[in-house]
Amino acid sequence: MAVGVLSTTASAQVTAVRQAAAPTVQAAPDIPVANVKAHLAQFQSIANANGGNRAHGRTGFKASVDYVKGKLDAAGFTTTLQTFTTSGATGYNLIADWPGGDASHVVMFGAHLDSVSAGPGINDNGSGSAGILETALAVSRAGLQPTKHLRFGWWGAEELGMIGSKYYVNNLPTAERAKIDGYMNFDMIGSPNPGYFVYDDDPKLEGVLKSYFASVNVPTEIETNGDGRSDHAPFKSAGIKVGGLYTGGDETKTSAQVAKWGGSTGLFDRCYHASCDTSANISDTSLDRGADSIAYAVWALGTEAPPQPGTVFENTADVQIPDNGAAVTSSVTVSGVTGNAPAALQVGVDIKHTFRGDLVIDLVAPDGSTYRLKNSSTSDSADNVVATYSVNASSEVANGVWKLKVQDIAAQDTGYINSWKLTF
Repeated sequence: MAVGVLSTTASAQVTAVRQAAAPTVQAAPDIPVANVKAHLAQFQSIANANGGNRAHGRTGFKASVDYVKGKLDAAGFTTTLQTFTTSGATGYNLIADWPGGDASHVVMFGAHLDSVSAGPGINDNGSGSAGILETALAVSRAGLQPTKHLRFGWWGAEELGMIGSKYYVNNLPTAERAKIDGYMNFDMIGSPNPGYFVYDDDPKLEGVLKSYFASVNVPTEIETNGDGRSDHAPFKSAGIKVGGLYTGGDETKTSAQVAKWGGSTGLFDRCYHASCDTSANISDTSLDRGADSIAYAVWALGTEAPPQPGTVFENTADVQIPDNGAAVTSSVTVSGVTGNAPAALQVGVDIKHTFRGDLVIDLVAPDGSTYRLKNSSTSDSADNVVATYSVNASSEVANGVWKLKVQDIAAQDTGYINSWKLTF
């Protein structure tokens, strides 16, 4: 909840960090769009040789799985071919794990590999599948040593209702689900008349992709059309945080979106679910940006430092609290912490006061959002406030200026903020 501008600030700020902050994550490599297009050419050739499609239950789909698996096996991934049955045919999910990283903190990236029966499905969804494949191969080329465990997935039978991804999630033991910190889905990243739509399901995952697109000066919009229509849905239903990118399908691009992204009014992809969804149905620009956004997310999430318990940011400067007066604030500047604040941010408060029942205390996040720590109460007749509050601040970016806001709302008692701290 947002509040207005605060009336008074501390005259001095002393911020002490009692443990080294997390290091900066490694920079992601550029993903050569030519390499991604080479995978799409292989998918097109597979479709050409197998009745014109790569649909569930057809030989073209299994050949696509075999192609991706061969590349990953050669690159040093541990691959698992998961089978299931739907619509009277065997389906396949391909899972690839990169060795290393904290197995209790898994970050996962996925795309569906099947097409509809009407065509080869090069944008839908050869594009996402090829982008994730080439990013995985870049992980291998870099010899990446992630802090978190990296897992990639290519799903079967998405076009029949996310059957493959549902099967994967439903067959994960509860303990294994709990290890997945986030799943990012890439379904159609090469649309020929593209927009750039970022899933808004989880603030951190959304923020990662928005940061990439901001770095290349490309505006984004929130993705709404795909809610429940792609492979992130089973993960989300299981309580796993999700994010992802979509560059548009059978929706109409508006004139405002043309002004924002270029292209023309009309469909983002006129060949959506049609026989013309071929290698010619791709924007090199959107495919390049989409693949680079995947790599950005893999490196940002996979190499971020694990949480450092006990990292403390503290202000020990005294701030007088006016009796029955305006609110005052004391600030600490948080830096070097990757991502968002924790779901259990610890706020330690030490206020010297002759009647603490007069005091209203809030934590103010860098964006101005306010979290109530303590209400006033006429029956709370003790002195001083020495307490630690736990705040779910997981929607807030960690780095920035945080403030403790204190107001004395009644007369005849005085005091001051002695110190306060944030523990990440």
